[in-house]
Amino acid sequence: MAYNLLKGKKGIIFGALDEKSIAWKTALRCHEEGAQIVLTNAPVAMRMGEINKLAELIGAPVIACDVSNNDDVANLITQAKEHFGGGVDFILHSIGMSINVRKGITYTENNYDFSHKGLDISALSLHRVLAAAMKQDAINEWGSVVALSYIAAQRVFPDYNDMADNKAMLESIARNFGYQYGVKKQVRVNTISQSPTRTTAGSGVKGFDGFINYAEKMSPLGNASAEACADYIVTLFSDLTKYVTMQNLFHDGGFSFTGVTQSVIEQMEK
Repeated sequence: MAYNLLKGKKGIIFGALDEKSIAWKTALRCHEEGAQIVLTNAPVAMRMGEINKLAELIGAPVIACDVSNNDDVANLITQAKEHFGGGVDFILHSIGMSINVRKGITYTENNYDFSHKGLDISALSLHRVLAAAMKQDAINEWGSVVALSYIAAQRVFPDYNDMADNKAMLESIARNFGYQYGVKKQVRVNTISQSPTRTTAGSGVKGFDGFINYAEKMSPLGNASAEACADYIVTLFSDLTKYVTMQNLFHDGGFSFTGVTQSVIEQMEK
């Protein structure tokens, strides 16, 4: 059901790889709520994924962007402004990558070149996007920026590896830039700490099935789906949440504040 929450709004969505991705589902929901969208992803992800299919569904242009490249990011912002004939009202940062995870390198043996690359793409990219947007005055007053995080930024999940470090920095950048952009132009910046979700990227984490089953048992409401996360993101892009900023918002069915559940106790007693 649509409520026209984003009628007349324009935004940029990073990271829609395929139909499983939260960014993909968010783009669909934003379109349903009346928004116009520019889609973007890394050139390699665009070759691997199905973003052109999504673009056709919602009538959005696709602009390639390597978020580790300053010129690419500046060009994306410029092209988005040209396409819309002005600034944007929202940005979704749904970007994360760990070469250490992909190659099965344990946390204590991390390859630092790989770590630097992952940090650049997964976290510093948010700073790069916001800095470029600020320089070009690309986000309208009372605009909203959301980046996707995970609770491993605060707690230890061993196989999440250096992505935990990346997410911790991502959340810090959201707070600090949230202050700067709030003072300058009433733009709000938040992160969402989402339940483990069966996306193409998430499934690459070692032990993911056990991970997601444990979270399901530890969450009073169960794991939040990608579709539910997309709904939540829409509310943060809407004018109904204008004074929510610099927050890490848990969207995880209660997992983050649950010590133990009866379901887990019963499982341990078997």
